[in-house]
Amino acid sequence: MENDQERAATLKQPLVESEANNDNNNDNTSVKEGTSTFFNTCFNGLNAITGIGILSVPYALAAGGWLSIILLFVIALSATYSGLLVKRCMTVNPSIKTYSDIGEYAFGNIGKIIVSIVLYADLYMVVTGFLILEGDNLHNLYPDMAVHIFGLSIDGKSSFIIIIALVLLPTVWLDDMSILSYVSAGGVLASFVILISVFWVGAVDGVGFGNKGEMFNFKGLPTAISLFMFCYSAHPVFPPLYTSMKKKHQFSPVLLLCFVVCTLSYAAMAVLGYSMFGSNVNSQITLNLPTQKLASQIAIYTTLVTPLAKYALMLKPVAITTESWFPTYQKSKAFRIMIRTFLVATQVVVALAVPFFGYLMSLVGALLSATASLTIPCLCYLKISGTRWGVEMVVVLGIIVLSAVIVVFGTYTSLVQIIGEISAS
Repeated sequence: MENDQERAATLKQPLVESEANNDNNNDNTSVKEGTSTFFNTCFNGLNAITGIGILSVPYALAAGGWLSIILLFVIALSATYSGLLVKRCMTVNPSIKTYSDIGEYAFGNIGKIIVSIVLYADLYMVVTGFLILEGDNLHNLYPDMAVHIFGLSIDGKSSFIIIIALVLLPTVWLDDMSILSYVSAGGVLASFVILISVFWVGAVDGVGFGNKGEMFNFKGLPTAISLFMFCYSAHPVFPPLYTSMKKKHQFSPVLLLCFVVCTLSYAAMAVLGYSMFGSNVNSQITLNLPTQKLASQIAIYTTLVTPLAKYALMLKPVAITTESWFPTYQKSKAFRIMIRTFLVATQVVVALAVPFFGYLMSLVGALLSATASLTIPCLCYLKISGTRWGVEMVVVLGIIVLSAVIVVFGTYTSLVQIIGEISAS
């Protein structure tokens, strides 16, 4: 870490100039650091942004009404801009490799600690949601499933959560991001298969699109905006994606392409699901689909593939940070496997203790995703760049205000819902 004088000297160089210099030096540094191509990174980026959020957007739209879809596009634009700010922060100093490094460069050691806690708690809870998702859908398909072992009886949903965790565990042990991109390609394909299958159920299998729904529901706005925010919780993955690229100047086009494709997919699924099931849509639209229909089965089984493709990519920053706490053993493959196995085991415990997918993801979106993907990138950028009053300053401050609103109202609503659900069970 540079001392204050060195940091101040570095900041005298304009941020745009630093970014240009970084791009011009790609031949000397980036190829050595990264192995991922433009398309590798596209797959990883699409896979990081899209995924299980596509299942909950109809529920989000049902909570806020048709007009709340405007919030989806507002959040998408804000998240895209903050993602570009992450890249610009990283170009200031080649020693910045992770999100924690950005926080440290901007605000010193306290910045590193706060950023690390928020960002990795966000990712940790997002991938924990994958396990709950798998348990819900598998239990919906096989409601009579139960496991009896060593005198213990484990219900179907809990059994599936444990089984899926064991299946996903080997993917967590992978280190090469270029290898993960091939796994990510499966996740991207899965999301589009789910979207097409849901459309087929509505258009061909008789469900139809006749539910008009509400135009606007003020009371449901906190839930809607929290779940929409949850869809854009991938910012902690951007630094390793940027570092992994051979040609780092291509990262901005990759990011823009990923956000446009994912946002259009989210909007399409939200409209389809809400018009098909109205206010009765579940927190996961796959739980509404008639299981006897082939298209429904394709959607449900494809949903089960999504965590397999996303889990390792999203958990990687958490694993890297945890391993960095033990520098003596960090290079040991056996030690890395042990740490990552422990992380998966703790997520199983959380998934079994709080199995409420919709409410939990709403809480994650409001409390963690908004802070990680909007607040932190904007604050760090303002500090690092020294931006003065102008259009850019107004935009960045507007995003910070938006994130604060999401955090306060979304977190309160989600906690009330979770406490109510636990009390009722």
